[in-house]
Amino acid sequence: MPDFEEYTEEIKELWESHWLTNMGKKHKQLESGLLEYLNTPDITLFANGHLALECVIAAFNLTGEVITTPFTFASTTHAIVRNGLEPVFCDVNPNDYTMDMKKLESLITDKTCAIIPVHVYGNICNVKEIERIAKKHNLKVIYDAAHAFGVTVDGIGVANFGDASMFSFHATKVFNTIEGGAVTFKNSNLRKTLNDIKNFGITGPESVEYVGGNAKMNEFQAAMGICNLRHVDGEIGKRKAVVERYVERLSNINGIKLSKSQIGVKSNYAYFPVVFDGYKLSRDEVLEKLKAEDIFARKYFYPLTNSFECYKGRFDVEKTPVAKYIAERVLTLPLYAELALEDVDRICDIILKYNKARNECNLEVAAALARG
Repeated sequence: MPDFEEYTEEIKELWESHWLTNMGKKHKQLESGLLEYLNTPDITLFANGHLALECVIAAFNLTGEVITTPFTFASTTHAIVRNGLEPVFCDVNPNDYTMDMKKLESLITDKTCAIIPVHVYGNICNVKEIERIAKKHNLKVIYDAAHAFGVTVDGIGVANFGDASMFSFHATKVFNTIEGGAVTFKNSNLRKTLNDIKNFGITGPESVEYVGGNAKMNEFQAAMGICNLRHVDGEIGKRKAVVERYVERLSNINGIKLSKSQIGVKSNYAYFPVVFDGYKLSRDEVLEKLKAEDIFARKYFYPLTNSFECYKGRFDVEKTPVAKYIAERVLTLPLYAELALEDVDRICDIILKYNKARNECNLEVAAALARG
């Protein structure tokens, strides 16, 4: 959050104008700032990321099947289903947990209309291969970029890939507008459609051409975004220092797998996922040890969206075995700009305490064997 005084100064004029929502001055100012920061052709803002994704799917007027991944937040799958489309789940690769390019094309049928890949933890999908496959089969590509604000690939902003990208500005994200979201896109004709859909489908004083909803970002959200955008690079720098300390402490530990940096990708240090695979303690046991010390990590993402109760009997989770394997073992550790390095060390000490215990046990076994 920005300083209290900075935010109150930003919203002061709202008491003078009484313009609180419906794409006012703050909304337009934030759009302009984000266009420049993300270096993207066009953008429109939403009340939250989920509604942004629902609206952009609706804007393309899709029918049939959409290939996506179950290793994501509930929003991705729900947005597809709530648009009357059928999700088809592609497994993830075991390195960065994004869509597995070796399995994507085999899932395409004559019913496939789009691909909705997910950038995960700030790790970026194989955008070049996705573009190649999509062009070959004439498919739309809408990225769920909720985790990828400000990330670049070979110097190109992640907002520029695919037909559109959805960003979340939820309070837990690298950049926030309290709640909020955005869609970036290249085709300028999409702007009017998106703005109409997010405003009940109203296209004129007496005209309603779409079955739309209410997904407009209000002026207080936009003002928070204006403030936070001034500081986002500094916040990312602070997050980088936290990640580097985690990496320093938890690298090269048997049973602990860290996500490797992607070549050519400038990270936003959104999350710090750790996979506990063969460690002394299971993922759930580590979670409970941390919780006992008032440290709250997350099983993120777990469960997979294709195993949700609301989809019971509809999908086969065994068809995405890598996603299932990672989901059962991954834990995202606390990560935010103001997290003190001393607290990072405390978190790591709790986790590594059990590694030390295991090593001491192994030494005792080795000594006993040596004695015959």
